[in-house]
Amino acid sequence: MANSSSSRSGSAPSPARYGFSDVTRAEEQLRRAGWWSETGPADSEAIVVALSRCPDPDLALHSVDRLREAAEAEWAEIARGLAEDVGLRGRLFGVLGTSTTFADHLVAHPEHWRRLRSGDDVPGTLDDFTDELLRAVHAEGGSGEAGTADGPVAAVRGAEAVSALRAAYRGVLLDIAGRDMAGIVEPSMPAVECEDTAAVLSDVAVAALRAALAVAVAELKSSGVDELPRLSVIAMGKCGGHELNYVSDVDVVFVADSEADIQNATRLASLMMRTAGESFFEVDAALRPEGKQGALVRTLDGHLSYYRRWARTWEFQALLKARPVAGDAELGERYLHAVQPLVWTAAEREDFVADVRSMRRRVENHVPVDLSERELKLGRGGLRDVEFAVQLLQMVHGRSDESLRSPSTLDALRALGEGGYVARTDAADLVDSYRFLRTVEHRLQLRRLRRTHLFPAFDDSEALHVLARSVGLRSSGRNTAGQALVAEFRRHANRVRRLHEKLFYRPLLEAVAKVPTEALRLTTSAASERLAALGYLSPQGALRHIEALTSGVSRRASIQGTLLPMLLDLLARTPDPDGGLLAYRKVSEALAETPWYLRLLRDEGVVAERLAQLLGTSKLVPELLIRAPEVLRLLSDTRALAERDPDEAATSLRSAVSRYTEPQRAVSAARSLRRHEILRIACGDLLGLMQPTDVFRALSSIWAAVLESALDVSVRDVARRSGEDVPARIAVIGMGRLGGAELGYGSDADVMFVCEPVEGAEESAAIRFATTVVEQVRRLLGAPSQDPPLEVDIDLRPEGRQGALVRTLDSYLAYYRRWSEAWESQALLRARAVAGDRDLGERFCRAVDPIRYPEGGLDDAKVREIRRIKARVDSERLPRGADPATHTKLGRGGLADVEWTLQLLQLRHGHEHPQLRTPSTVDGLRAAVRAGLLDAGDADELVEAWTLAMRVRNAVMLVRGKPGDQLPKQLRELSAVAAALGYPAGVDAGEVVDDYLRVTRHARSVVERVFYES
Repeated sequence: MANSSSSRSGSAPSPARYGFSDVTRAEEQLRRAGWWSETGPADSEAIVVALSRCPDPDLALHSVDRLREAAEAEWAEIARGLAEDVGLRGRLFGVLGTSTTFADHLVAHPEHWRRLRSGDDVPGTLDDFTDELLRAVHAEGGSGEAGTADGPVAAVRGAEAVSALRAAYRGVLLDIAGRDMAGIVEPSMPAVECEDTAAVLSDVAVAALRAALAVAVAELKSSGVDELPRLSVIAMGKCGGHELNYVSDVDVVFVADSEADIQNATRLASLMMRTAGESFFEVDAALRPEGKQGALVRTLDGHLSYYRRWARTWEFQALLKARPVAGDAELGERYLHAVQPLVWTAAEREDFVADVRSMRRRVENHVPVDLSERELKLGRGGLRDVEFAVQLLQMVHGRSDESLRSPSTLDALRALGEGGYVARTDAADLVDSYRFLRTVEHRLQLRRLRRTHLFPAFDDSEALHVLARSVGLRSSGRNTAGQALVAEFRRHANRVRRLHEKLFYRPLLEAVAKVPTEALRLTTSAASERLAALGYLSPQGALRHIEALTSGVSRRASIQGTLLPMLLDLLARTPDPDGGLLAYRKVSEALAETPWYLRLLRDEGVVAERLAQLLGTSKLVPELLIRAPEVLRLLSDTRALAERDPDEAATSLRSAVSRYTEPQRAVSAARSLRRHEILRIACGDLLGLMQPTDVFRALSSIWAAVLESALDVSVRDVARRSGEDVPARIAVIGMGRLGGAELGYGSDADVMFVCEPVEGAEESAAIRFATTVVEQVRRLLGAPSQDPPLEVDIDLRPEGRQGALVRTLDSYLAYYRRWSEAWESQALLRARAVAGDRDLGERFCRAVDPIRYPEGGLDDAKVREIRRIKARVDSERLPRGADPATHTKLGRGGLADVEWTLQLLQLRHGHEHPQLRTPSTVDGLRAAVRAGLLDAGDADELVEAWTLAMRVRNAVMLVRGKPGDQLPKQLRELSAVAAALGYPAGVDAGEVVDDYLRVTRHARSVVERVFYES
């Protein structure tokens, strides 16, 4: 039972003060070592303090006591060294306070304490380790590599060789562990990074393989074999990548020079594996062709034949870390030179990315559920998450970038960050977390030199406390360090998993993997031919754009070099690859200083795919994108892009603009927000994510919000400049497509303004004030701009262009009751309050109901008048040269045909069928069916034609970047319109025309029957 310090008599310090749990035993052991007296540590306090810093002070002191007994004759020298040599103190206590196995080793081989004395603080080289292990078996002969004809041959074999090698190997590991742990015990000692330790451990493993091979050669020769086979040992896995653990299998592949060598080479390989397994570690050859079922040794041609014909994706992934380490060096280099091209073209294999991802999932699924949270290596957020993500990125992008072809996970990760394939912060975070997890893994394995990757149970406070101290986490309380370690472990595991999923499941990988390897590194002439084959009409022009985007050595150019092969393929699938690439260049140059732009394209593959589709289809999108780049971020979020409530967007715009008092700034802000919304809607529309009616409604809503904002700031500004209170209420009445909430991208806003004096104000003053406000609104919104126009059209007001800009409600009613014509009643059918004083607007609409829905309907004369007007519009307003069959507005079966047909029904029957009283064309047609005024089939024909004409009109605006009512005749434009309408890639553009003509022809037949009654 451990004694507490409170149980001790007197005032002398207790060992408990220095972190020892078993106080009585600790004091006895300290006394025996000469480091404790009745008054405490005396002149040995530095030693006791160093012991207190050990991960497990009790284990360290107990192991020192055992060493004292085992090395009794040398104890005085050891004690003097510990007192005088900080390096020895840090290394010896660091090892003994961490590892029971190394304590056992030092007790069995006490002379090895000398390995830990200060001297050369640089770890040994591969040659140093090889020489030491070969000396252990008295290897003699030649200057060649072990396992070659002129290489060293061990003088001892069997159990004697195994015993000698095991002791020598443990001695070398002791030296490495001492350097690794010294900084924990003595802060003045240099800290050692886990990757440096892993690299040295890998060198020791290679030296061990060479020594085992020397013993195997001796055994083979003793069996009567005089001529050695040419055999090369290829390290794979962590040994191949210079990132081995303290305890791990060493993965290898064996290569023989010829078929004649196979038999003896197999015997030699088997002997080497047995010797290494008994002396150092298991040698695992399961990564060879056909795995454990395959031949242990194959010739180089045998390996290549298998890899070219039968190998699976994971086998190429394993070859990433292949390097020759023992045996015939020249044969090993030939092997490496032959298999490397296969590794760097494996990403072209069908379903390559999916195969790698599937392998990771299988590995993860093999982890027992109850251990998955603590599994450092294979679990979620573990080492394999980092390694799989890095290897997948290497194999996809390393085809064209040799800087990524490192077998080391951390070196490759840093290269991916430097090359722009991974965000610098993501790369740095993964490096940090990988180091932490590897350090914890090393410390866990040091305890008993056993292969383990399992983090201690979260309720095992003792194990957690020791492990926490071994990685440098300190605390005043015994449980606190362990809790801090658990928190740190979870933080790193969560970060690794998050970044793994971000990188490993990046859609960009699949897109880049589909680009042939040769296309990633083409000569100019070959690139020109490939671009032409992809469908670029001007390959030389495309090459100039590519050169402009990728020239130089900047990180931006590097990321562009990564993106462009994939983007070129994506753009090639669009109607206008050349225009799309030019637009991409313009956008990239405009956003060159936007730090997240290229990161977004690289990290969010769906953004790159969608952007290519947009740029290769539309001229409007890139124009808007340069001035509203923030919309790019929405391309990765379908819901934010296409499902935003129009009312919410309008409210947000009005709220943002209301903060401004200066009219120009307010309207500028409104324009900016409208630009953002139009671009968002256009992207959702072109990508097929929004229904047509949602597009029309969203465009109308944002237009109304701009009107509202301009009106509000103008009212405040005019009132401020006049120095008087606002004398009038003003309402904006939407007419035409704005009233029907059916605006397109290039539509004007047809409106009328109505006002009334506030209480106590003169009507004349109210009208003057409202007129000034309206003039300012029109001036502000009509100012030249690069955005789609903001034209406020008030020609539908009483008396047209000659009439007053603003009237009172009574004035409007007086005019309509006395002077209005049939067309004005027709125009009022789409009147809807859209901005300004809501109550006044609603009263206006109710007041004009008798005008637009006349009691008793229309008499025959007015019906004939409307039909005459329609016929005149058809004949006179169609632009010269326009094709009436494909003109969306005034052509046969187009918008005007459908709208006039409905409006005639509304004028004639709206007074008796309230459901007809809607400004919406589609809603009105459906209401006419319910009222029994229109056959359901006829309504469907009209709705289909009207919707198609609206969509074509919008598509033309998106494709050309300017309004147009005519279906294009030029093939590339027509193909782009087809893509904008959602036709599949490669469809014959003539099919679009045929579909339009068929739909509008059917609609025209309905119009002739219903509107003209012919």
